[in-house]
Amino acid sequence: KSPAADRLRNKMKAIAALLLMLNYLSVSHGCTCTEGPQQFPAVQIDAGQGNVVMTDSNNYAYFLIGSQWYKMGSLTLKHVSVGPAGIWGVDLDDRVYKYVAGSFVYATGESLQQVDAGGDGQVVGVTSTSTIHCLKSTIASAYREQSTLNWTTLPGLLMYFSCSSKYGCWGVNSGQNIYFTKVTPSTCGISGWIQVDGLAVMVEIGTDGSVFVVNRGGEVFQRQGIDSSTPQGTSWTKIPMPSRISHVSYDRGNLWVVTDYGIILKCLY
Repeated sequence: KSPAADRLRNKMKAIAALLLMLNYLSVSHGCTCTEGPQQFPAVQIDAGQGNVVMTDSNNYAYFLIGSQWYKMGSLTLKHVSVGPAGIWGVDLDDRVYKYVAGSFVYATGESLQQVDAGGDGQVVGVTSTSTIHCLKSTIASAYREQSTLNWTTLPGLLMYFSCSSKYGCWGVNSGQNIYFTKVTPSTCGISGWIQVDGLAVMVEIGTDGSVFVVNRGGEVFQRQGIDSSTPQGTSWTKIPMPSRISHVSYDRGNLWVVTDYGIILKCLY
């Protein structure tokens, strides 16, 4: 027996145990998870406006139609995002792309390691050195053919940044601190940073303003008390999961989850 075969066998056993656990997972906090459409192993997932996209361990991007994942061309991407600004992604060399008429179009002007299209038309992202950048909504929506884009640099340093068209934007820095701000889509001006309690390695905001984070231990939390008068919310509630989680995204009542084994879960919420 080869070590590789043993590792694969152990991994499959763990996956089988996880799926078995899912069958007995009780409804808690109004959330129940089932096995979602698989493109194994998944790495990152993003949902917005009823659409769902993902990347797998081979760095290919996929779009969900019904219960089937469809490959979005042969370009390799490490992060992809869908929202009001369309579908945007970044490749292994931090080059930025927008999905236009069936193919990814390269956008020069800024190199990003993570990008988010969930805002009210604007696109935001962060670089490998944690600088934060925003593409105005008018520029993002009009982008159709390869050209150089003029990104606005925002103050601060973040390693992950996510926006919603409702209430605002959230980010986490390399120290796992969590921050909130409001971004004006047409100007990329911000309201200033508010540090929020807790620690996380990633944060995602749904179109309706729902906020979920994943911490270093693979646990998932939802922000409570978010409204127009308190857009940064008031407290965190832990969402029980059957496994360590590496990535989440929320849209239209569905919390899409990627486990650390690369399995996709769809949790009704």
